[in-house]
Amino acid sequence: MSDSLTAVVLDGYTLNPGDLSWDGLHQLTPAIIHDRTPAGAIVERARGAAVLFTNKTPLSGGTLRQLPDLRYIGVLATGYNIVDVAAARQQGIVVTNIPTYGTASVAQFAFALLLELCHNAGRHSSEVRAGAWSRSADWCFSLTPQVELSGLTMGICGFGRIGRQVGRIADAMGMRVIANDVNPRNPPDYDGFDWVALDELLGESDVVSLHSPLFPETLGMINRDRLRLMKKTAFLINTSRGPLVREQDLADALAAGEIAGAGLDVLNVEPPVEGSPLFTAPNCIITPHMAWSTKAARARLLGLALDNLRAFLAGAPKNTV
Repeated sequence: MSDSLTAVVLDGYTLNPGDLSWDGLHQLTPAIIHDRTPAGAIVERARGAAVLFTNKTPLSGGTLRQLPDLRYIGVLATGYNIVDVAAARQQGIVVTNIPTYGTASVAQFAFALLLELCHNAGRHSSEVRAGAWSRSADWCFSLTPQVELSGLTMGICGFGRIGRQVGRIADAMGMRVIANDVNPRNPPDYDGFDWVALDELLGESDVVSLHSPLFPETLGMINRDRLRLMKKTAFLINTSRGPLVREQDLADALAAGEIAGAGLDVLNVEPPVEGSPLFTAPNCIITPHMAWSTKAARARLLGLALDNLRAFLAGAPKNTV
């Protein structure tokens, strides 16, 4: 245990709503855990701490300059855009992230969204409970067209760990897989795989699943013009970053029938503002950024965050950004 350092967790609730333990952190260094920290309280709560953990609480350059004791920031996520990394570097603050923890969970959730678009199981269950099946003249019924994935093409934008796991699942379901990536290498060995340009992927795919990181060049990559390249029968899935998609353009495409449906676990603004155009878009499933949040994935994340801190305290930081 390091008595000379104090750690503060600014927003620990989403990682650990009570079903995990912070004991491992307390064993490493004295720690104060906050479930949430409003913007106006960041400096007050972080003042004097040498170690800060944040998930989505922003740490701007202006904030960091008010924290002269800070030596380490552990981002409790893969994306680290909430930290002004350049300002941290200028102050000699080490910043780490969690490069992988939710691969299986996020890939699984991408298919949860896709299968709901294919079958509308939730809607059908509600209708059964409301008596629709009991009133049916036939022994079965369906309210929406049912879609079989076998033989269709899955297009994956961003072929990192999660994208590759989505590809493995798609292949196991009998789908052809194509992918686009800024660094195409190590193609998988299943039949029919091909690297393609983004516009070609959009035109060929029956399902487009987004797994690209958010960079200036990927901001708004799915926009009006690119949505018009997609098949009218195609589905768009986004479990990566909301700003990859221009939301008004997607809402317009859904309303016009230019694509068949969308499943989104991420939005441009989180939580979303009231009146988002996607709220009234037809055949658009929106879930609250929950793909990452299985207990198994959160336990891995917490364990890796502690490993990062342990390495920093030993003088050999890892997973730095």
